[in-house]
Amino acid sequence: MKILGTKQTRDADKFTIENEPIKSIDLMERAATKCTEWIVKRFDNQNRIKIFAGSGNNGGDGLVIARQLDALNYHVELFFIKFSDHISEDCSVNLSRLREQTNINIDEIEENSELPQILDSDILIDAIFGSGLSKSIEDFPANVVTHLNKTKAIIISIDIPSGLFGEDNSENYFKNIIEADYTLTFESPKLSFLFSENERYVGEWEVLPIGLSKEYISQIDTEFSLISKEQIKPKIKRRKTFAHKGHFGHALLIAGGYGKIGAAVLAAKGCLRAGAGLLTTHIPRYGYEILQTSVPESMLSVDKYDKVISKVSIIDNFTTIGIGPGIGRSRNTQIAIRELIEQAKVPMVIDADAINIISDNKDLLEKIPEESIFTPHPKEFERIAGTAYDNYSRIQLQKEFAQKQKVYVVLKGAYTSVACPDGSCFFNPTGNPGMATGGSGDVLTGIILSLLAQRYSSKDAALIGVFLHGLAGDFATSQHGQEAVIASDIIDNLGKAFQEIKK
Repeated sequence: MKILGTKQTRDADKFTIENEPIKSIDLMERAATKCTEWIVKRFDNQNRIKIFAGSGNNGGDGLVIARQLDALNYHVELFFIKFSDHISEDCSVNLSRLREQTNINIDEIEENSELPQILDSDILIDAIFGSGLSKSIEDFPANVVTHLNKTKAIIISIDIPSGLFGEDNSENYFKNIIEADYTLTFESPKLSFLFSENERYVGEWEVLPIGLSKEYISQIDTEFSLISKEQIKPKIKRRKTFAHKGHFGHALLIAGGYGKIGAAVLAAKGCLRAGAGLLTTHIPRYGYEILQTSVPESMLSVDKYDKVISKVSIIDNFTTIGIGPGIGRSRNTQIAIRELIEQAKVPMVIDADAINIISDNKDLLEKIPEESIFTPHPKEFERIAGTAYDNYSRIQLQKEFAQKQKVYVVLKGAYTSVACPDGSCFFNPTGNPGMATGGSGDVLTGIILSLLAQRYSSKDAALIGVFLHGLAGDFATSQHGQEAVIASDIIDNLGKAFQEIKK
């Protein structure tokens, strides 16, 4: 699913209106109807609905919702926020329809108006400002926002929480943004919904299709997209009847250190469970018995040192190489990683302490094979690419780094993002907070390594890997609950995740 920018969404609206054809006011009716249907499914007409509508098209959506809910015998109160003498044409028409077709009392709120009392049991509909807002909310509309945010009532924002910008909020005034419990957006999520600093404003969001032209949207070039099952399913390779282990690659995993051999175990299991034909794991000597016992399917290469990785001398026989989980940053390990990178001729998966080592030795960046995949968490990424002040600036850094180094960057977290060398960036919708547990990232490294070994392209390995990892985490959470998930549960559910994608 493409993530449309604010202007792109306006252009898609315009194209649809001109070419469906459909009148703009009828498109507004269609969008509002989707919102009304969503509300009716979740809240019965015993709830009192208070709708706060502005004078633009977002307010027009709110007016249609008010009329539709009234026809369904909901108790509706309408507060029209007159922040401007100008009322959009479609909003004006729907204001007239509301007066003609309902008995809803319309309370106009102006600069010196007394703000309405709100009960905790009320349902509030925020339709004050839409995605076209270009500056922070000020003056009396800001007072309305503050008044709504002080309540404990459920707030449902239409299209976007009033005051939030669709993309970059770095210069926004956050105190004057609606803090919604739910956001009902149209056709495509806003980029700002995918950033952690905006979660308190967006709440749970849902994309409602409103029939914008698919033909037009398919032709729009977008920087950002949301990965979907429909995108991933055709990428999964079908195994032939006479296939053998040699057809699915031989991966080399360099992982583990004293006290962190578990990272090697989890990455190795993730790699094998995701389908690699063969895996050799290079570990410190102390990890030998642990790996032989816990992951008997993996062959082992044992370092001469007991506690750290010091040298990896056999790299030519492998389809791909993964480095980093649990290896630490000892001097010997840094030397080993340097030698490995200088010799490597195949795309690598670079994670955890390998990223930290590279951040201390920036000259190594120029020696990393093209099409390699970095899998940092935000702090690791900043060590290697520079400081970001918010998630919007971080995503720009991520894209620049991927383009400059000709690598893929998988930035881990909620809505894990995958930046590509061609400038595109994908967000992953699978996964949940239960996956915020030690070892989850090691499992992801193993999965992506496995897909590279099976000769998926680096792009497909990254996209399939994060989607599969998150989906397995969702199944694990459905079994155990968010608090009880551990990284091994993600591995245990990889088969189920593959089956779900193939359905």
